[in-house]
Amino acid sequence: MDRRTLLRTTMAGAGGLALPFTAWSAAYAAPAQNATGPYGALQAADANGIQLPAGFTSTVIARSRQTVPGTSYVWHDAPDGGAVIPNGSGWVYVSNSEVSSSAGGGASRILFDSTGAIVGASRILSGTNQNCAGGKTPWNTWLSCEEVSLGRVWETYPLGGTAVARPAMGRFKHEAAAADPVRKVIYLTEDETNGRFYRFVPTTWGDLSAGTLQVFVAGSGTSGSFTWANVPDPDGSPTAVRSQVSGSKSFNGGEGCHYANDTVWFTTKGDNRVWQVNLLTGTYELAYDDNLITSGSAPLTGVDNVTGSSYGDLYVAEDGGNMEICMITPDDRISVFLRVTGQGSSELCGPAFTPAGNRLYFSSQRGTSGASSGGITYCITGPFRT
Repeated sequence: MDRRTLLRTTMAGAGGLALPFTAWSAAYAAPAQNATGPYGALQAADANGIQLPAGFTSTVIARSRQTVPGTSYVWHDAPDGGAVIPNGSGWVYVSNSEVSSSAGGGASRILFDSTGAIVGASRILSGTNQNCAGGKTPWNTWLSCEEVSLGRVWETYPLGGTAVARPAMGRFKHEAAAADPVRKVIYLTEDETNGRFYRFVPTTWGDLSAGTLQVFVAGSGTSGSFTWANVPDPDGSPTAVRSQVSGSKSFNGGEGCHYANDTVWFTTKGDNRVWQVNLLTGTYELAYDDNLITSGSAPLTGVDNVTGSSYGDLYVAEDGGNMEICMITPDDRISVFLRVTGQGSSELCGPAFTPAGNRLYFSSQRGTSGASSGGITYCITGPFRT
């Protein structure tokens, strides 16, 4: 029996019902299925080569190796994970650079006023390696994660301050982070074929200099209960962090991570899945699996960065696939929100909403050239559900 048939048989036998993903509590809930998106069909590609629903428009914000419009700052290569940080008078979009330290790895920021106009840009982290994704904190810092063996989490200060490494959060091939202000922890993904899912419990919430790294412990299935176990040596040497706790659950290529409403979602690119962890019930399940789409072709492959809107919709970017950002709605429906054309050698990354929810930023890491020097960062405006 192939994986697709096996998964469908397992899910059907479980008899799960499809419930809103913000409220799933059953051990087996049906993963998202194809549907027409809430914004309707995609229109023809615009002048930027982006297909969007009617009423939405795209703007180029910055291009790698070119000055950010209205500033003297040259935008970094290979823009990757990103977030929006409010600053009182507007907001800041932060973006990682997934290149080596010698090639300019680190992170940058673009400052916007309350109208969305660019008012500044600058570097916030330098000298680091392969900064892929990360996550923002409730105290308005950006956790920039190194996707290398024994990589570190760097806490950066988009509103002002000097970046600092946070080794207590573990040294491994970091991908993304998501803060949970209720349980006062930070969730972390690991981009290895046998990666793990972690949480960091700071000794003092708001201070990431000390605390306990824990790993997700569960069975080998796609749903069930879970616990957390302390990682004995977060430094990861000589024994890799992911190999230190017996019974810790393996995930195939951890990528994006997002927290909201007592739930944390994370993606695994190796098997095109979106996982959902219910923190109230202590259970986990699949929010999406390309092999469990029962009608038509799977819309989402190359599953990568993920963010959420204030309405509760998840937006998942593709690394490869059809160069799309797909939506998973609270009623378990998945559709394509946008498609970037003419950039088949790139990947989409860094999706992030403004506080008002009416602008979505994201990047195409290698743009039309297929090289890290060709990155493009965009802004999408339109009637987003809030």
